[in-house]
Amino acid sequence: MASQDWLDKDFYAVLGVPKDADETAIKKAYRKLAKQYHPDRNEGDAAAEQKFKDVGEAQAVLSDPEQRREYDAIRSMTGGGARFTAGGQGGNGGFEDIFSAFGGGGGGSRMRYSSGGGSPFAGGGAGEPDLEDILSMFGGGGGAAGFGGQGAGFRSPPRGPTKGADLTARTELTFRDAVEGRTISLDVNGEKVNAKIPAGVKDGQKIRLRGKGGHGDRGAARGDLILTVSVDRHPVFGRDGNNLTIDLPVTFAEAALGATVAVPTLDGSSVRVKVAPGTPSGRVLRLKGRGVRSKTATGDLLVKVQVVVPTDLSDAEREAVEVLRDARQDDPRADLASERGA
Repeated sequence: MASQDWLDKDFYAVLGVPKDADETAIKKAYRKLAKQYHPDRNEGDAAAEQKFKDVGEAQAVLSDPEQRREYDAIRSMTGGGARFTAGGQGGNGGFEDIFSAFGGGGGGSRMRYSSGGGSPFAGGGAGEPDLEDILSMFGGGGGAAGFGGQGAGFRSPPRGPTKGADLTARTELTFRDAVEGRTISLDVNGEKVNAKIPAGVKDGQKIRLRGKGGHGDRGAARGDLILTVSVDRHPVFGRDGNNLTIDLPVTFAEAALGATVAVPTLDGSSVRVKVAPGTPSGRVLRLKGRGVRSKTATGDLLVKVQVVVPTDLSDAEREAVEVLRDARQDDPRADLASERGA
């Protein structure tokens, strides 16, 4: 789109934003309208397709600070969007009235566009002023007003397809899928999107999936999909960073005398662990490399020993416990009494 086409296009009205709208407001308005008029949602609707193109043009100019300055300057020179008009009637002269002041004639003068340099009155025919060069005279050579550089002509804004908008979505994973990673299928704005979830994602974590967002103009890259992950709780395992945790119940006899017991792992297998004689409740046993395998590190499985106290003793069991009680005279709370006065 050449700069001269900006004269009758109100990009602020197209996006529905005020002329002093900031970058955030412009981006928000564009995303809303691009989604509303996207061809995928309005198949066969020529009006919606044109709206989608207009919104893309408006966003391309207003989101670029330099192009926006040029656009505002050009629009302000024509009173906010009027096309070049023939002068002389009712005192509502256009740019041709300006040219007549330079000897170009009134209603019969013609305007031409050129990117060449030289005199503003050179070339094209006798008395035909070069519009771009004349505008450069009012813009002080183009630097301050933004009308091109050397050669003093309008600079066409760089054109190119607009990248698709970033989208957001949420998904819920099982504890195991979050730890091990998996590929899931999502419905994003009515479109099926396959997304690879990396191993080790955490509850509430946001993942940026490149190229899985909104469609851009034809030939442009898609936007990204920002995916927020919710992870279900597991009935057996917990998580501490890259470490997995598990509570391991053992009997009083196993804790007191020592034992080798089986500990389940997240993948469904089990590993045998040695509980040393005299192991207290709450002691943590560490199994190296049995935790979360992420890109940066592999955690451990932390096994917390929980001594189970029986609640329904038989007569024989009760007698055995009483024998143990009578055989031991030490007071496990002796340290509490001695520390109280410290």
